[in-house]
Amino acid sequence: MTSARRRRNPALILLVIVAAAGCLALGWWQWTRFEAVGGTGQNLGYALQWPLFAAFVLYAYRRFVQLEAEAHEPEKNSQPRLQREIPSGLLPERPIAHPSDDLDTATTEYNRYLAELAARDTKGTST
Repeated sequence: MTSARRRRNPALILLVIVAAAGCLALGWWQWTRFEAVGGTGQNLGYALQWPLFAAFVLYAYRRFVQLEAEAHEPEKNSQPRLQREIPSGLLPERPIAHPSDDLDTATTEYNRYLAELAARDTKGTST
């Protein structure tokens, strides 16, 4: 079976149909709210926005199918594929902290002070 004739997932197709139909229904509902006596410009905005959401659902499904077909297709031509991972040497390495080396005297004294407070607090609550 060729990649163009590959069987599609019926559950995914049903989800796309339900989502797109739901978006269109909500757009129609907002349009009727806009035409009603108390309709506002906000209802008109939503009425125009919901069909865009439906179009995006269809676009996302189409793009998903294209990417799935690309993933299952052997490389037929010599065109470079889109890179989907960050190369290992692209980002700088994270610095490694060495707590004993980087602490200055003020930080060391403050940590000692906090340890004394914690010890006093522990003594006070145990009696």
